[in-house]
Amino acid sequence: MPDDSAEAPTSPPANAEEAPKSTRRETPGATEDWSTRYKYLLADFDNFRRRVDRDRESISRQSRAALVRELLPIIEAFQAARKSFAQLPASDPVRRGLDLLDHEWSKFLKHEGVEPVAVAGKPFRADEEEAVGEHPADGEHPEGSVVEVVQQGYRFFGGLLRPAKVIVARASTPREPEGEAEADSASQE
Repeated sequence: MPDDSAEAPTSPPANAEEAPKSTRRETPGATEDWSTRYKYLLADFDNFRRRVDRDRESISRQSRAALVRELLPIIEAFQAARKSFAQLPASDPVRRGLDLLDHEWSKFLKHEGVEPVAVAGKPFRADEEEAVGEHPADGEHPEGSVVEVVQQGYRFFGGLLRPAKVIVARASTPREPEGEAEADSASQE
């Protein structure tokens, strides 16, 4: 009987796992390629993590700014009430309670990073203040300075939460009487 095992052709294995390790060939560049890909993947993930942290911080600040913006009218109404009770004696329980609340509101605003913008007597800054009126400049209020703060504005972590509404000192310009101005315009035509 002929020997069948000697004549049977041997076929290569169907997948690489069945092949012996000695017959698999890896190029040195393939290992370096995977290493490089791994490094890029780690760097991309690190960038993604930083971006998510930045976005989370930005959303947190925006929501805190919205909350503080909604609280500002309440705080200002409280401050107006406190000013109206200023004539009470310092030992009065109502005044002491208002002083305590004022201290707590101030502490809350400072903790949140909220700072007032306008100060009477300081130069007008158009990027943080809105001029709603004019006042003649004098010795006490030089031209371009804030005479009165109508509504306080606030800064929040370097950004403007709300601009201040102020009255600004302005040098008066001499005006011509109306009759002369009409005569001058008629003579020029």
